[in-house]
Amino acid sequence: MNRQAQSAVLFLLGASLLHAGTTDLYLRYVKQGLRPLVLLAGAVLIAAAVATVFYELKRSRSRKRAHDEHPDAEDLHGEHTHPEPRVSWLLILPLLALILVAPPALGSYSATRTGTALQEPLAYPDLPAADPLPLAVVDYAGRAVYDHGRTLRGRRVELTGFLALDRDGTPYLVRMALNCCAADAQPVKVALTGEVPPVLQPDTWLRVTGTYTPRRAKDPVNGGPIPFIEVTQAKPVAEPTDPYDESWNG
Repeated sequence: MNRQAQSAVLFLLGASLLHAGTTDLYLRYVKQGLRPLVLLAGAVLIAAAVATVFYELKRSRSRKRAHDEHPDAEDLHGEHTHPEPRVSWLLILPLLALILVAPPALGSYSATRTGTALQEPLAYPDLPAADPLPLAVVDYAGRAVYDHGRTLRGRRVELTGFLALDRDGTPYLVRMALNCCAADAQPVKVALTGEVPPVLQPDTWLRVTGTYTPRRAKDPVNGGPIPFIEVTQAKPVAEPTDPYDESWNG
């Protein structure tokens, strides 16, 4: 690619990052706290594209001036212009895909092939008095396993996640937890028992209301602990804007 083409690609990439960062599209790739960095990266790339164009215009004017002053002289820099291969413009296609097509969040396929990433929380803050009490899947699982349900007993809780079915048909409510970006996402699973819907479709988002039960299972992938929740009500919901669980600090 010549410098003009490189500038075009830089500009499009920067514009794509700004588009992702000013909408919710970036949440498909990185955690919410990284939004300022996505915007900064986009701005830097656009600035680099503009600077490259400015540099090329300045250099072209310098060459033209030198040629006008010495029309019979050879190119002082010994440079030759070669047309860039047209195939190089295919590099723009991923950028267009980034702008036009939002990739789906990781779902049941990844969850059933990756062991639970549940880790012991650093603390168990007091829970508000709401009934039912909305909790993150990670929060419920950590309290159920490592605090043995001490803060959950006698409480109705409400969890939201997508469905995944184990090899033996055990239904899990799952949220993918991020350290940084979707590439390092790992599942945290809560098994469902009680009033579970008779027909379950993997990747369906559910909001379940239920109570703590001491029952546990071992993840068939890595042997990690999977707590259960005794479901009293379950209803389908739309996929949230941010499908990943950021309450995890793995």
